[in-house]
Amino acid sequence: MKLLVTGGAGFIGSAVVRRAIAQGHEVVNLDALTYAACLENVASVASHPGYAFEKADIRDRAALDAVLARHRPDAIMHLAAESHVDRSIDGPATFIETNVMGTFHLLEAARAYWQEAGRPEAFRFHHVSTDEVFGSLGAEGQFTETTPYDPRSPYSASKAGSDHLVRAWHETYGLPVVMTNCSNNYGPFHFPEKLVPVVILNALEGKPIPVYGRGENVRDWLYVEDHAEALLTVLTRGALGRSYNIGGENEARNIDLVRMICAILDEARPAARPREELIAFVADRPGHDMRYAIDPTRIANELGWRPSVTLREGLEKTVAWYLANEPWWQALRDRDGVGQRLGTG
Repeated sequence: MKLLVTGGAGFIGSAVVRRAIAQGHEVVNLDALTYAACLENVASVASHPGYAFEKADIRDRAALDAVLARHRPDAIMHLAAESHVDRSIDGPATFIETNVMGTFHLLEAARAYWQEAGRPEAFRFHHVSTDEVFGSLGAEGQFTETTPYDPRSPYSASKAGSDHLVRAWHETYGLPVVMTNCSNNYGPFHFPEKLVPVVILNALEGKPIPVYGRGENVRDWLYVEDHAEALLTVLTRGALGRSYNIGGENEARNIDLVRMICAILDEARPAARPREELIAFVADRPGHDMRYAIDPTRIANELGWRPSVTLREGLEKTVAWYLANEPWWQALRDRDGVGQRLGTG
């Protein structure tokens, strides 16, 4: 297939691009190259004959129309989004403009392209979203595909809005869509503002490791390469109009995750004292959801996908990658917001 991947220079998008090329697909990578994007993420496939890059913003309808007309993709995988909750607290407008209005413009461009092509049955619009749209769980239970939406942050509200738009375009216009909601990703090429890379880099440099509140918040952790495999599985085999929750089956409290990373680093690159001693509890994020957990039964039963690595294995792979790729993350240190506390409200 020829795939148009939006946000393909970002963390998850670039994993999809690399995996799709490895599977024999052609890929058109459409990215606006905002602060968190990095073309180094796809350098390994940049010279591949099946890869093309288009710098364009999903909020620019004319640019979207031109890219679709030029490349004639068989499917669109929509991953372009503002995704950092802390940034959404400080500046929600960008999240509404990109995640809601950007998705609207992409849907309209896709609908026009699909209709002009004669409504091909094989065409798919794959919308990639997050488990955060479901709100916060207590100590028990998991999110399923039928869990009511209850977003609590500007970020999750903007993603919930985009999810609803995609469903509406399927029901109203018949646009052939599939949808996915994933748990927290981690792995190589993770922009150094999210929890896992912040912990790794601060621990390496002997800096305080900030942990919100007392670190009791629980997340289900999904290795990004597993996620990319799941997304391509849903794209090629998922039922039309159906949504699939993608989880890592690896729940952990933030404090336990941080301690695990510290222990892995201590083994891989010993320091004068245990890096766990660098942990510093800081004021919690406003509206911090207590727990996310995904029930992955549907994707396992219907499509046969399950995550391939445990949390420990995935973190070991991630730490090893950061240790081996210092030039990549050092080059990002001067980008907006990196190394700063955001989202204090």
